[in-house]
Amino acid sequence: MSLVAMLASEATRFTIVLVMVAGLYIVIARNNMIKKLVGLSLFQSSVYLLYLLPGKIFGGTAPILDPRFDVYANPLPHVLILTAIVVGIGTLALGLALAIRIKEAYGTIEEDEVLARDRGQASPATRKAGTRG
Repeated sequence: MSLVAMLASEATRFTIVLVMVAGLYIVIARNNMIKKLVGLSLFQSSVYLLYLLPGKIFGGTAPILDPRFDVYANPLPHVLILTAIVVGIGTLALGLALAIRIKEAYGTIEEDEVLARDRGQASPATRKAGTRG
């Protein structure tokens, strides 16, 4: 089997893995909190697709016993992914709410600027606490 034939047969998995790697890269490499949330959402979506891919059985039907059908599809992966989607939406909503609160408190959503400002504000307090003891 040639490389092209292998890629054509596994194109869906290959695409899903590329989307997963792109989402992970965005989460790791970007300092903007909104971009990190977009990367996390992209990563989650690729995991959903990767999990659902083997769950589809061609020629299978819903698991309702009927003498006309021999092949049944398992609904459990689909139910689990629906639950994961709801959890992912909740996580994204919480992350966006936190990003808004950070923007109000610090005036920026860039991670390095927030950390630098936190260190700048915390250093005088730690110096005072260190001289007392």
